[in-house]
Amino acid sequence: MKYMPRVKSVMTPFPNSVELDITANEALDIMKEHDIRHLPATENNQLIGVISERDIQFHLEHPTPKEKKLTVRDIYLPDPYIADLNEPLDKVLSFMSENHVGAALITRKNKLVGVFTEKDACKSFSELLQKQYPVEGDDILA
Repeated sequence: MKYMPRVKSVMTPFPNSVELDITANEALDIMKEHDIRHLPATENNQLIGVISERDIQFHLEHPTPKEKKLTVRDIYLPDPYIADLNEPLDKVLSFMSENHVGAALITRKNKLVGVFTEKDACKSFSELLQKQYPVEGDDILA
């Protein structure tokens, strides 16, 4: 009998995170360095939100006078979608899809242990399809 995979089997473990008081440009540099689009936001090592590359880009392209030195605190989204490490993957995917969420922060005993993003979902689905429908030989029509 097959069982529903848990989000821990497809998440990105040990994610980078940022404190609220770093600049938006520093957060963007971290994202570029690690080829990611979402960063958990923390304050005093407590998970409190998430910041996305898209949100940073928007604020940098549409600055207001008070945002001369824009920080993560100015942009982050509080109350992110947080799922437990052992949450069934279908429930996480359904919630993300129904609520237009681009990233789930994954915790274990209220500590950040991973991130599950749209990119992780696409990668996992691609691997599943490749297992379900293996390519036979080189006779594929292009």
